[in-house]
Amino acid sequence: MKKIIHLITAFAFLGMLISCGNNSQNIKKKQGALGSNAAEKVYVAPGEYDEYYAFISGGFSGQLSVYGLPSGRLFKVIPVFSQDAEKAWGYNEETKPMLNTSHGFVPWDDAHHPDISQTNGVVDGRWVFINGNNTPRIAKIDLTTFETTEIIEIPNSAGNHSSSFVTENTEYVVAGTRFSVPIPQRDMPIKEYKGNFKGSLSFISVDPEDGGMDLKFQIMMPGFDYDLAHPGRGASHGWFFFSTYNTEEASTLMEVNASQNDKDFIAAVNWKKAEEYIKAGKGKMMPAKYAHNVYNEKTHTATSTMKDEVLMLDASELPGLVYLLPTPKSPHGCDVDPSGEYIVGNGKLSANLTIHSFTKMLAAIEAKKFDGEAYGIPILKFEDVLAGVVDQAGLGPLHTEFDGKGNAYTTFFISSEVVKWKLGTWEVVDRQPCYYSVGHLMIPGGNSREPFGDYVLAMNKITKDRYLPTGPEVTQSAQLYDISGDKMELLLDFPTIGEPHYAAGIRADIVMKNSKKIYKLEENEHPFAVKTEADTKVVRDGNVVHVYMTMIRSHFAPDNIEGIKVGDKVYFHVTNLEQDYDVPHGISMIGANTSELLIMPGQTETFLWEPKQVGVWPFYCTDFCSALHQEMQGYVRVSPASSTLPLSWSLGED
Repeated sequence: MKKIIHLITAFAFLGMLISCGNNSQNIKKKQGALGSNAAEKVYVAPGEYDEYYAFISGGFSGQLSVYGLPSGRLFKVIPVFSQDAEKAWGYNEETKPMLNTSHGFVPWDDAHHPDISQTNGVVDGRWVFINGNNTPRIAKIDLTTFETTEIIEIPNSAGNHSSSFVTENTEYVVAGTRFSVPIPQRDMPIKEYKGNFKGSLSFISVDPEDGGMDLKFQIMMPGFDYDLAHPGRGASHGWFFFSTYNTEEASTLMEVNASQNDKDFIAAVNWKKAEEYIKAGKGKMMPAKYAHNVYNEKTHTATSTMKDEVLMLDASELPGLVYLLPTPKSPHGCDVDPSGEYIVGNGKLSANLTIHSFTKMLAAIEAKKFDGEAYGIPILKFEDVLAGVVDQAGLGPLHTEFDGKGNAYTTFFISSEVVKWKLGTWEVVDRQPCYYSVGHLMIPGGNSREPFGDYVLAMNKITKDRYLPTGPEVTQSAQLYDISGDKMELLLDFPTIGEPHYAAGIRADIVMKNSKKIYKLEENEHPFAVKTEADTKVVRDGNVVHVYMTMIRSHFAPDNIEGIKVGDKVYFHVTNLEQDYDVPHGISMIGANTSELLIMPGQTETFLWEPKQVGVWPFYCTDFCSALHQEMQGYVRVSPASSTLPLSWSLGED
């Protein structure tokens, strides 16, 4: 009865928050943000820098946004899985291969969980990894350029959701399938799901020098849904923990049929044991087609390689590789505290938070305190691995982060709040409302041994009355809380790009000291680059024409071209000769079925133009670059396909 009363009270409270949103805003306007010093805490004076970078996923935008904290200022949207016309990502000839997959060119994805590379369990600011959820992929962003430099497709996966999380020394980026599927894929009745569909967990090695990724091995798992994951750290380094739901193995009406069991599992995976099995020859190579796309910073060009096999370990056949920890109920987040001792299961259909103990888990394994098995994988007894329970903390727990001071912070979707509780005593010590329906949260460095512990960022699914209305579609939102004291304080709301699923944060000084300002012309190895105006030219090979062009304030070379014919395929290879910081140039061509190019100093990019009409057609710079920006333009003369007019090009000739 007490639980029922608690639920009714919480729902009533949530309804009051949503229905009274405007009233709460009016009260805040009267009191003023400065009354609590909130505005001063987030104010970054002109010319000064934020304390932190926040990398916030764009969800269905397919991209990764870069914000400053505490100001909430947007600095950049990094194109990752979706075409971006502003930056020509996936439009120019150099980056089209980055979006290649075994299904062909896929110009979109659903970007969810960024994670920053680590050294000795501490975020080091070299790379950010993020997963594509729809067509399973993992991308790597180089934080010297804030550009995507590698994307690897994940075979034997679907709904690549429990991804992309890194081990303590970035030995691996780990990815897990949300949807189990036939492995290998084949034509079979969906009703035969149970026992026939399988999950897979992928371990992608990362080169410690250049960050190069390689799909090292996969683990075949039972046909559950693998939702989220986090690595062990400290004493639990060498283990990885995955939340699961749908242990019922349902395939229809999932909201009912996948919610029958009182407990699902957290899968504890011993990846050090996996390495031992591989060394002993226990893995099996299996056919698997997947794309591996790499951007070469020297050539400014991406290549796509199709791979055809992967090393597979079967958890049901290899003792000690995986253990299952019972966890109520349909756990979503699976989070590990900075010490590596506590594994938090955020059961989204449970009013309580379950915390497992790594030490107790090892003792239970040693004593073989099993409560049966699932497809050959031992199930540990719930009581023997339980560290504690945060009782009746809220409704709809989803995700937990840590401040490094012995506190944990959990989001509750239904009751729209962030709840602070103590590790070890499991007592709730504070709670603050979110507006509204909070999903993920992020503490800079919170997924590491050493969180920074100044702020928590809550990412909300519903904004309703928080901003000026923009029709039926409204922005999603992030809210920043100060957690430096005993009580959380809401400081700031700011809108986000797309749907923010998760974020990763790091102190700005760790990253900015390595930030590249230009591409050095002498290091440009693009096969069509020209480094002086004297080297510019136009070359015909049948109906294919290559224009070797340069740009500099405030002209193109050449800027007049004749001899192009209807039906030609004209490739403009354009090099920005500038060697000053923050002097990009753009170029666009009338009638080109592509985007503009936005080219950084010292960089070369290419676009294709296929003229279909006779005439004289202009091109121009799209990025305001100087007082004579408007004069930065040129013309291309297009003659009939039968024309014998030879190619000619010029700059400054009448």
